[in-house]
This record gives sequence, C-alpha cells and structure tokens, in this order.
Amino acid sequence: MADGIKGWARLLRATRVSYWGLGWAIREEEAFRIEAVLCLLLVPAALWLGDNGIERAIMLMSLFCVLITELLNTAVEVVVDRIGIERHVLSGRAKDLGSAAVHLSLVQVPVVWGLIYFG
Repeated sequence: MADGIKGWARLLRATRVSYWGLGWAIREEEAFRIEAVLCLLLVPAALWLGDNGIERAIMLMSLFCVLITELLNTAVEVVVDRIGIERHVLSGRAKDLGSAAVHLSLVQVPVVWGLIYFG
C-alpha cells in the first residue's frame, strides 16, 4: 500500500473517501440525485410489497444496483474527461457503454419488481 495506512485506519479512511465520493455525486451529478431520490421513495414500497425477506432484499438490491451503476458510469466519465475533452471515438465509446450500463440497470428495476409482484 502506497500510503502505509493499515488495519482499522485504512478502513476508516476508505469509508471517509467513499462518503466524499457520494457527496460529490449528490452535489454535482443531476442523474445521480434523481436516481437517489427515486430510490429513497421506492425503498418503503419494496419493504411493503415484498412478501418475505428475500423478496424485499432483491427489490432493494435492484434499486441499489442503479445507484452503483450510475456511480461507476460517472467515474468513467470523470476519467475520460481528465484524459482530455477533445472528441475521440474511444472516449465516446467509453461514455456510451457506461450510459448503456445505467440504462440496463434502470430497466431491470421494473422487471425484477414485476416478477416478484406479479409472478
């Protein structure tokens, strides 16, 4: 490890920088804010609609999957923009692939919920 931090100190630092990242995403990324609000609104519905712990967990994870995917997509976009803002086919492809991943994560929510609720 480059910074020499180990054990609990490393865990605490990793937790702190994770919350810094979440804070940045909430402040700077409108898509993440929208998805986070929708997630917060849907959490009670997932807890109410699920018949048991497994169904509730799957419904909640489908929501968290969207947020996780959006954070990873944002990370790709930030890195691509750090490399350079000029248009390049590979930069565009990386951003398009990240966007496609977010789209699929959004599509899976009603699919999962529908299978649990109507299946």
